[in-house]
Amino acid sequence: MGLNLNDKKAVVAEVSAKVATAQTIVVAEYRGIQVGHLTQLRAKARTQGVYLRVLKNTLARKSVEGTQFAGLADSMVGPLIYSISDDAVAAAKVIADFAKTNDKLVITAGNYAGKQLDKAAVVALASIPSREVLIAQIMGLMLTPVSSFARGLAALAAKKSEGSAPVAEAAAEEAPAAA
Repeated sequence: MGLNLNDKKAVVAEVSAKVATAQTIVVAEYRGIQVGHLTQLRAKARTQGVYLRVLKNTLARKSVEGTQFAGLADSMVGPLIYSISDDAVAAAKVIADFAKTNDKLVITAGNYAGKQLDKAAVVALASIPSREVLIAQIMGLMLTPVSSFARGLAALAAKKSEGSAPVAEAAAEEAPAAA
C-alpha cells in the first residue's frame, strides 16, 4: 500500500531535517539482500549514529533539493538505501564495512560536504579513522616530545644520584677518621 500525500510530506520533512545537519550521504543498491542482513545493517548504523533508510527515489530527491547534496539526485536510480550522518566518515564506514561482508550491497555514490563521491572515493572516506581515533593520535604525537624530555631528565637524575652515592660514602668514611 502506497503512502498518501500527507505521509509523503512527513517523510520528506523527516529526511530533509536529517540532511540539513548531515556532512555525508552514501547511497547503495540493496537488491537481493535478505531482511535479516538489512536488520543487522540497521542495528550497526544505529550504534554509529547513522540515519539509514530505504526511500522512494522521488522522495529522496525532494529531500536533498536545494541542499549541498542536490548533486546526488542523478545517482538516485534503482532500489537504494540512504545512509546519512553528521559525522564525516560514519555513513561511509557503515556501508563500506557491510559491503565487505555482503556482496549484494553495492555502493553507487556518495556526497561529502557538497562534493560528489564515486564508489572508490566512498571506500577511501570509510578508511579514514574516526574523529576520536584521530584526536588520540594527535595527542600522542604532541605528548611524545614531552614524555621523551621527562624520561631524559629522570635518567639524568638517576645517573647523578648513582655518581653522588659513592662520593657521599667516601665523605662519610673520611669524616670519622678525621675526628
